[in-house]
Amino acid sequence: MSLSNRNFSMMEFLKQKYREYKRPLTFNATTKEEAETWHKKMYNKLVELLGGFPSTCDLNPEIVSSEPEEGYTRYKVVFDSEPGMSVVAWLLVPDNIKPGERRPAVIALHGHNDAGKDNVTGRDYGDKARQEVIEHANYDYGKQFALRGYVVIAQDHRRWNERDYGFTALRPRDPCNVLFIESMLFGLNPLMMNVWDTMRCVDYLKTREDVDGDRIGTVGLSYGGTVSLFTAAIDPRIKAAIVSCYLTTYEALALTLHNFCGSQAVTGLLKYAEIADAAGLIAPRPALYEIGIYDKGFPIEASRKAFAHVKQIYEVMGVGDRVEADEFPEGHKFSGRKAYNFFAKWL
Repeated sequence: MSLSNRNFSMMEFLKQKYREYKRPLTFNATTKEEAETWHKKMYNKLVELLGGFPSTCDLNPEIVSSEPEEGYTRYKVVFDSEPGMSVVAWLLVPDNIKPGERRPAVIALHGHNDAGKDNVTGRDYGDKARQEVIEHANYDYGKQFALRGYVVIAQDHRRWNERDYGFTALRPRDPCNVLFIESMLFGLNPLMMNVWDTMRCVDYLKTREDVDGDRIGTVGLSYGGTVSLFTAAIDPRIKAAIVSCYLTTYEALALTLHNFCGSQAVTGLLKYAEIADAAGLIAPRPALYEIGIYDKGFPIEASRKAFAHVKQIYEVMGVGDRVEADEFPEGHKFSGRKAYNFFAKWL
């Protein structure tokens, strides 16, 4: 055999694996009953591939500070997520909540930025660079939902902002990749841990007298969209989800553009299914996918392909009206064109 017939490229090797794998949990049901059977199998496999659920514990919630802002009060909240791990979050409570009133709540999830929960709640500390980041990406969607009357919670994901503790200092190495490698030594997955923290935000919100625990949604841009998608897929208590600038294929995201990191990895998923199949687990609950037509990290063709697959799942389940796409003519940012009306309808 000559050298011309051999492959030495690991990239080509992985792409060939992608083409060869049958992915037995790819959705191909044609009836609602078949779809429900698929849903159960896909759900169980996804939780397994993510390493299973962490151990739970008492929340032990504590409000450590509060300050009034225009239209709402900002609280810093801490609570325990699992034994040995705590969460720090901003809680935005609208001023016009009446005594005894319970409002719908939104969990606003941040993406890959060192400011974490600050950006999504509009906390810029007077820093011009932060202001420009927030304005450019329309990043303060948590604040915008609070101004529209929702109780909003926004936590720092593990390894960001107040939960960094040394990972950012590892650059130029990717802190997410280091976290993934170190976590996998213990059989832990960073994505599942951040999903779990988001689920614990649900637990916390359900303890509050000003929150309607049956009307909780998730929203996030970029990596925040990743966490929004996978949390809603796994936790049926999420009433509706908005996923901004994330829905795509692993073929495009990971194997072609390499626009990918250890905080997004689901070990072994491509042996069974694709991102769109995970997104399909949100059905029959409502989901909105914001897709930037000029998003260079998430090519429009791949996003359209993934959304078409998600739409098929919803239609077979008889709820095609509960999934929407907002293809907006900009790049990697939060659109909001349909988002606020979407939650007004479904929450």
